Amino acid sequence: MVLRVFRRSGGSATELAGAAVPLERDLQAYVERNMQMLLGVLFLDTEVRTGPLHGGRIDTLGLDEDGSPVIVEYKRTRDQNVINQALFYLAWLRDHHDAFEALVARSLGPEAVAEVDWSSPRIICIAADYSRYDVHAIGEMHRRIDLVRYRMFGEDLLALELVASVAGNAARSGSGALTVARPTAEQRLAGTAQAVRALYDELDGRLLDFGDVHSVQLKQYTAYRRGPNFASVKVQVGSLLVYLRLDPATVGLEEGFTRNVRGIGHHGTGDLEVRITSPAALARAAPLLRAAYEAVA
Repeated sequence: MVLRVFRRSGGSATELAGAAVPLERDLQAYVERNMQMLLGVLFLDTEVRTGPLHGGRIDTLGLDEDGSPVIVEYKRTRDQNVINQALFYLAWLRDHHDAFEALVARSLGPEAVAEVDWSSPRIICIAADYSRYDVHAIGEMHRRIDLVRYRMFGEDLLALELVASVAGNAARSGSGALTVARPTAEQRLAGTAQAVRALYDELDGRLLDFGDVHSVQLKQYTAYRRGPNFASVKVQVGSLLVYLRLDPATVGLEEGFTRNVRGIGHHGTGDLEVRITSPAALARAAPLLRAAYEAVA
């Protein structure tokens, strides 16, 4: 599907012609300056040298809202090598946790290192376009990969379109063997009551049924993403805690059900905590789940 942009003028519409940037470096510099706004990723460093073994430079390194390391690679036009190049650098990142964490400490402070989650590193590729083969290929790679298409409209409009996104489910160990890279929902639910397991399954289905959503199993919780996270689900012994990307001031808080956790440390992204202990509580939470999903449109 081609992204079309129109300028409204009175009752008429004029289509703006999209174009690629003249220089790849211009795109990279602009994204890096605005990375948190555009991608929901904290910028760490640019043009990171990978040493003599890998012999290259990673365009951008960052840290996303879940604490996952992020590699961002750019191509001014369509280029199949952007995915292969990013995977090549992912191998370097997997073998250099210490170098990445040192970078986090320098950029964000030593305390931020404890929040780095190595269970599911991400790749974000930004290019002018992708082929159907690119979209199919990332589904076979078992990595967290986002393909983002960009277009420039005039001098001041940049459009970013998520073409494909794969949650991934495994990573390779240093020996090359395929290993599970992060805990599964089953592992988190082990030992919990059957009622909680049933609630999780129902909640998971409701969140995914919204449409353009995928879930990512992280070390402490499951994130539900539509670009950025809109919900994070943490399993407890007798309940589920859901953190939603909603302003708590816009919600009528109810003790034991909803809580403002802005400024309170917690696993998961979002300032509104919803405690789900029963099917009735899940039904009451449904409008809040929908509101959080729509808020990140």
